[in-house]
Amino acid sequence: MRGYGFSKFSEEELPKGGFEQLLKLFLELLNYTAGDANEALAWLNELDKQHKLTNNDYGMGDFIEDLKNKGYLSDDDPKGGFNITAKTEQTIRKSALEEIFGKLKKSGKGNHNTSSSGSGEEKNADRREYQFGDSLDQIDMTSSIHNAQINHGINDFMMTEKDLEVEERDYKTLTSTVLMIDISHSMILYGEDRITPAKKVAMALAELISTKYPKDTLDIVVFGNDAWPISIKDLPYLQVGPYHTNTYAGLELATDILRRRKTHNKQIFMITDGKPTCLKEGLKYYKNSIGLDRKVINKTLTMAAQCKKLNIPITTFMIARDPYLQQFVRQFTEVNGGRAFYSSLKGLGEYIFEDYIKNRRRTVR
Repeated sequence: MRGYGFSKFSEEELPKGGFEQLLKLFLELLNYTAGDANEALAWLNELDKQHKLTNNDYGMGDFIEDLKNKGYLSDDDPKGGFNITAKTEQTIRKSALEEIFGKLKKSGKGNHNTSSSGSGEEKNADRREYQFGDSLDQIDMTSSIHNAQINHGINDFMMTEKDLEVEERDYKTLTSTVLMIDISHSMILYGEDRITPAKKVAMALAELISTKYPKDTLDIVVFGNDAWPISIKDLPYLQVGPYHTNTYAGLELATDILRRRKTHNKQIFMITDGKPTCLKEGLKYYKNSIGLDRKVINKTLTMAAQCKKLNIPITTFMIARDPYLQQFVRQFTEVNGGRAFYSSLKGLGEYIFEDYIKNRRRTVR
């Protein structure tokens, strides 16, 4: 069973006209159908019947043909339907990035600034004398020649090591991030679709890192009864399952992934409704749907403390408002030394964007 959130409908908000307008709506529908092109087209066709999205010059059949011709759809489904292509998957990620973070220009540098000077890439205003080990490209030759003229005179020009002046550069850090997404059944309960916003944020973050910070790494971990990694290309198809919430397993897998990363800066972002309800013991599952079972909570807090020892802060994006759940998140955050944001679904992307870009935590060396 899939849950949906409803708001007041305005027919004026529906795009009308040609291919580009219909494409935006089609891409949005794909988020809600978990990448099922046939279901998204069925919904789009129904919207066209009710709200006249197309006209006599450009119909739904024309739109489908254009999707195929432009490489957004393939009709090689053995069952006779349509599948979205890699181009569509990337377009969905770009669309999510534009929606949540705004249009960002592609940058070739994949690093984050720190407040320290050192052997980095970007020059700053600091200058100092040459020291053994400095690279030649750090030497400011104009200033060094000027120093030599002052120190030794113009008529008998010579340059010594003490004349050399070095430009300081901002030290750069690479960041490895694991984004954990709760796909337990509670993420669609009570008529609120929490998984679609979480999925869109993950796609936007993936597109942000690949375009603006390509040297950083991003891994996606989903957790229900168990935890497993998924690739970025799998995000459009992500769905909630009939699962409990094994937060411990998600944290354990995320930590194992980050242990293998050679970067200094490591972090975990976790999107959840904040209620661990499950542990795996051997081949069996220990479950308590009521939530906040002491056995489950203690093990989860132990994992949070282990992450702290490994210098891996956890930022929890809590998308439930229950006071008792928020109390657990506060305790979890205190044990880990990380941060928690009690976010509405609408503001989730902005919170994650700001936290990732600012990268406020100290650099571990």
